[in-house]
Amino acid sequence: MVNHCTICPHSCSNEMRQAQASFCGIDSRPKVAGAVPGYAEERVITGIYGCGMIFLSGCNMRCVFCQNYDINIEGKGEECSIKDLAEKMLELQNHRCQAINWVTPSHQINFLIAAWKIAKEKGLKTPIVYNCGGYESVETLRKLEGIVDIYLPDFKFWDEDLAFKYCGVRNYPEVAREAIKEMHRQVGDIVLNDFGWATRGLIVRHLVMPDDLGGLADIFRWIADEISRDTFVTIMMQYYPRYRASEFPELNRHITREEYDLALSSARGSGLTRINQQ
Repeated sequence: MVNHCTICPHSCSNEMRQAQASFCGIDSRPKVAGAVPGYAEERVITGIYGCGMIFLSGCNMRCVFCQNYDINIEGKGEECSIKDLAEKMLELQNHRCQAINWVTPSHQINFLIAAWKIAKEKGLKTPIVYNCGGYESVETLRKLEGIVDIYLPDFKFWDEDLAFKYCGVRNYPEVAREAIKEMHRQVGDIVLNDFGWATRGLIVRHLVMPDDLGGLADIFRWIADEISRDTFVTIMMQYYPRYRASEFPELNRHITREEYDLALSSARGSGLTRINQQ
């Protein structure tokens, strides 16, 4: 037995996890806030019948602008068994969902792997999407090789100090870069079938921040140079001040159309060729 949880980079002590005082607040059972078809994701993974969204409670980040803070930070949700979690995946497949989307899964990976194995034995064939904030352990990601079909990470901040200020995690840019490299190693660039739906590959998201606090030019340049110019990149425009964002004057506003257009131009200028704009 090791003395620390090694699922994510926080490496919380086992005592903290058992007392639900770890960063994520999850102990020995899965905790889920919902499992429903959804259409708010990229068109290439929602298809016609939607993407099967499994919202995992808790998070290994503390973004002050979190749009799902009731689930990710306040821990809204219900504990369930591994078997129940597997059944949720199968139910979403029965709804003909284009993919099964594990939303904020980083801290519940072991539960998800166990549930996936049960669901696979019962006929699960739908692609798995790993939808995360980018703060991942490479060692843990390696457990997912052959399980996850589509990786959907955020790359939120290029500057380490700003990432710590607004997301509460240390070494975020370095950790995210190594994680995204591992994801790409496993699944490569996005692959679309004859209908235009994604079956495998990497999609990187960047949420445009007020005054470009995320450092998008550096992020796009790094993706183009170090991952692939064919990386499918989603440039998101839905930032708005929620949760604790009003406590930070620089975050307490929506982005402008000009800021979003600048982000698109920056992505194209970096050499990226597959840009999903909203």
